[in-house]
Formats: sequence, structure tokens, C-alpha cells
Amino acid sequence: MITRRMLLTGSAMGAVLLATRSFWGKSGPQAAETTFPVSYSDDEWRQRLTPAQYAVLRQSGTERAFTSPLLHEARAGVFACVACDLDLFQSNTKYDSHTGWPSFWAPIKDAVQTKEDLSFGMVRTEVHCSRCGGHNGHVFNDGPPPTGLRYCMDGVAMTFKPAA
Repeated sequence: MITRRMLLTGSAMGAVLLATRSFWGKSGPQAAETTFPVSYSDDEWRQRLTPAQYAVLRQSGTERAFTSPLLHEARAGVFACVACDLDLFQSNTKYDSHTGWPSFWAPIKDAVQTKEDLSFGMVRTEVHCSRCGGHNGHVFNDGPPPTGLRYCMDGVAMTFKPAA
């Protein structure tokens, strides 16, 4: 049973977490001090990307689960960053994690970078494109062999290139 005291304490903790997030800064490419090979102004990114792509790639948003057409993509090929066309994941590393997002057990070498994400009162590992810094999703330690990793990616942040 949730008591009034528990509810008030939880609300207070949420306020503290939001305040500390504001103090420590946001996660996402716009907060990173790294300069990426593909870089545009915020206005240029808004012109190049759809609103949904911009929300995920440039503002570290998350698409709704089970909405990406890439979730069920099973052909041979490559999943690439929709913002800069860098190849990120080979299709033979994709698997069904039953989470509602395209999942992979390994990226292409040097295609992605990671950093700690402290948003929403959690500690997670953010995955972003190494060429443009676009947020692609998060990586978790609950994936299948051989890596034991689950790269849980936002499909709206990627495009699929079928094998020839």
C-alpha cells in the first residue's frame, strides 16, 4: 500500500533529481564537448531531419516502443545513421529482444561511441553515432552471446540498406 508520506517523499526525490540533472547538464550530443566530423547548426539539423528524427537524434528522445518499421526488418544488409549515413550495425547482429526497439548484440567497429547518461534518475549508457554525434539509443548488459550486450536502438534514428 502506498501511503501519503511515500508519495510525498517520492515527489520530493523526483524534484531533487530534476534539479541535479539541470545542474549536471543534459545527456545527448548537444551537451557533448566532442566535435564530430559531420556537424551542423541546430537550425540546419531541424531542416535536415523530420521532427521525430530530430527529437531522438538531437534531443536524446525515445520513439514509442513497437512503432519502428525497422523492428521487424529481417533482410541481410546494414543499419545506418539516418542523419549522416554512417553504417552502424550489420543485420547479422540484430535479434528480437522483445523490448519493442531494434536490438543488436554488437555495432560495426568504431561506428558508435558511448557515454554515461544520468537522465530520468537512472544511470544508463547512451549510444551515439561516432560521425555526427546523433543519439541512437542505449546499451545494456542483458543481451545474448557472444557479447552479452543489447544495443537498444531507436529505429527512427536509423535507415536500412539492403545487401546487394
